[in-house]
Amino acid sequence: MPKELPFRIGSMLILNKTARVFSKPSKSKIYAFLRSFNFSPGTRFLHKVVLGIETSCDDTAAAVVDETGNVLGEAIHSQTEVHLKTGGIVPPVAQQLHRENIERIVQEALSASGISPGDLSAIATTIKPGLALSLGVGLSFSKQLVNQWKKPFIPIHHMEAHALTIRLTNQVEFPFLVLLISGGHCLLALVRGVSDFLLLGKSLDIAPGDMFDKVARRLSLTKHPECSSMSGGKAIEHLAKQGNRFHFDISPPMHRVKNCDFSFTGLQHVTEKIITKKEKEEGIEKGQVLSSAADLAAAVQHTAACHIAKRTHRAILFCQQRQWLSQSHAVLVVSGGVASNFYIRRALEIVTDATQCTLLCPPPRLCTDNGVMIAWNGIEKLRAGLSILYDVEGIRYEPKYRMDYSQTLRQDAVKQSGWRKEGP
Repeated sequence: MPKELPFRIGSMLILNKTARVFSKPSKSKIYAFLRSFNFSPGTRFLHKVVLGIETSCDDTAAAVVDETGNVLGEAIHSQTEVHLKTGGIVPPVAQQLHRENIERIVQEALSASGISPGDLSAIATTIKPGLALSLGVGLSFSKQLVNQWKKPFIPIHHMEAHALTIRLTNQVEFPFLVLLISGGHCLLALVRGVSDFLLLGKSLDIAPGDMFDKVARRLSLTKHPECSSMSGGKAIEHLAKQGNRFHFDISPPMHRVKNCDFSFTGLQHVTEKIITKKEKEEGIEKGQVLSSAADLAAAVQHTAACHIAKRTHRAILFCQQRQWLSQSHAVLVVSGGVASNFYIRRALEIVTDATQCTLLCPPPRLCTDNGVMIAWNGIEKLRAGLSILYDVEGIRYEPKYRMDYSQTLRQDAVKQSGWRKEGP
């Protein structure tokens, strides 16, 4: 889930002007949508079925999932192409695109599932964390459905949903270690239950996906013929395959700090200095593609992979020392958009092989934001009897909500051993 990215002042003024004329869907339009579900009566579902709605950033998504893990119907609208043109996510534009598409996406998911609103057990919606304007659209629409269909509401923490997606695709018991890496988040946590997380480490500044996006933008990779339609992270991974990481020596961040926190701002700044230097050496203007872009992409990706792997290694050792993970079936789950980067996965495989852990990742389509993970988290909470609300009047979205942070690792550092800088 990417963070808000900078864009030109002129564009901002134009977009703000445009945003003022955007309007919310009228109540009559909402009610017309609700009346559009004319399912023929049939056998009522006896097991739990949840509708999940996700609008935390720039994807409008919905899905219907049952308690056995069957995805009965899903739909998604991506805003990627729109935001690539502005150089990053513009919150008012994301908000309007959510408003324009949420009715259609929910209707498509429900229609594909064959489930009538009356057969739903609950409606689950992301309310934290994320972009305020985007979260507001999903919550507002969900409240309308809850009130009209008289269904329970389950508020969802976006990152907890990412963490538990693996239990939809694999048989994973608690506790397990999870690494969530995306465009907006980076954290390590011990998952002890459906809503029981012990945070071991987090990014002190930006997320890895955000760093990749900023480096890709500084390298002007949208002008590279092979990367013009790719997101920043995908462009870096693609070019890195053609590059030689040994052409640039970039040290991993925080290599002397003995905890499980992350930092990516320093890596971004060091890379930008290298780019400026190479532009002068090659005699090209800012905005043109460097001849060494692939080598630099490879070096940045490798450095980030080493940093992520080293912090994760320390977290595994820490949990193993305290016997917080199963001695025979310890599991590391890696999820979030950056988890689809295969080079980073390979670095983490080296760590799990060395620590006798099993590395599990959801399928790439479930690593990025989606409605399935929200519906599944709703199923998990429904079965556990957690956060099931029958009155949504006081529910508010929480853009900056964080998990509670444990200071344990700061007080009791685990000695790092066995990780080689060479990496994969």
